[in-house]
Amino acid sequence: MKFFIFKALATSPLLIIFLSSAAIAQQLLMLEQEGCAYCEQWHEEIGEIYPKTWEGKKAPLRQIDIHDPWPVDLENIKSDIFTPTFVLIDKDQEIGRLRGYAGDEFFWFLLDELMEKLEKPAKL
Repeated sequence: MKFFIFKALATSPLLIIFLSSAAIAQQLLMLEQEGCAYCEQWHEEIGEIYPKTWEGKKAPLRQIDIHDPWPVDLENIKSDIFTPTFVLIDKDQEIGRLRGYAGDEFFWFLLDELMEKLEKPAKL
C-alpha cells in the first residue's frame, strides 16, 4: 500500500519541482531567446565544456527562454530583457548576474568573480 502512495507522490509535478530545486542549491541560469547571436556564440564557445568545468559542477547551467512562462521555483529571481543574461543563484537567491557575452575570456573572468561570492564552507 505504501508503495502505491509513494509512487503517486513521486510522479507529482509539485514534488518533482520541489526535488529538482532542492537538489541543486547553486545554479547558473542562462536567460536566452531564439535568434540571439551572442547566445549562439556562447553555446559554440562555452556550452559544451561548461558542464565539465569546476564552475559547471558547482553551479550547473539551466537554460531559460525569456519568452516562456517564468518557472515557479524561480519566483525570487527576476527575469531580464537582455540576452544572454547569466544569473548565479544559491538557495533560490540571486548572487549576481552577467549581462551579455563578449567572448570566452571575459565570461570566465566575470563568472569567477561571481563564484567568489558564494558562501564558503565553514571550517572545522
